[in-house]
Amino acid sequence: MHFFFSHSPDIWERHPELVPGVLVAQGIHRNAIVQAQVAHYHAIARARLGAVGTEADLPEVQAWRRTFGRMGLKPTQYRCASESLLRRFRKEGSLPPIHPLVDLCNAVSVAFAIPIAVFDLSQVSEGLEVRCADGTESYLAFSGETETPERGEVIFADADGRAHARRWTHRQSARSAVRDDTSHVLIVAEALHANAAADVPQLLAALSEALAEAWAPPAACAVLRKDAPRLVY
Repeated sequence: MHFFFSHSPDIWERHPELVPGVLVAQGIHRNAIVQAQVAHYHAIARARLGAVGTEADLPEVQAWRRTFGRMGLKPTQYRCASESLLRRFRKEGSLPPIHPLVDLCNAVSVAFAIPIAVFDLSQVSEGLEVRCADGTESYLAFSGETETPERGEVIFADADGRAHARRWTHRQSARSAVRDDTSHVLIVAEALHANAAADVPQLLAALSEALAEAWAPPAACAVLRKDAPRLVY
């Protein structure tokens, strides 16, 4: 399997503070034991939330709120994925189990307050580019409905014009969600806060270690930059 991941030049121009981290993992299966790792990262998230008022006070979340605001989105209506997870975690005290890989990535996401997306690469055509929609792309919602992102909306798009996430880090598509038979995935973490250049590599290191314990070491791992914006695998 050969594919690429990148952000468009326009995204880099509009958001020069962006720090994306990407991992490729293979040999994924749902029989892995990750409860200890999940509990560890939940404890970190719980401590961080205990030291502030709410998740909205965390600098990682504040940076995404500012970015959503600049994109014309109401930050309290459209939240980045990590804020939504933290909000649920704070209110319920835990997150519902879905799949070992998803549970692990969600736990790391709430610990770092950085959105993490996981894509089943068997459902992605050629690669993914984070770019502005042209208004012709299709998006499969978890409800089963097919949506058309608005022109100019930031999406994760593949070569067949399918949107695998809407409003950037707000909501992924059901098309490439992790399933019981998922084995090969792309994991993307994106941050915009002041300490992102240090935090994203730490997040990648944490995920790499956890993946190696539960499945296998990542097949590829990189922090992307404006002058090196593309992972090819």
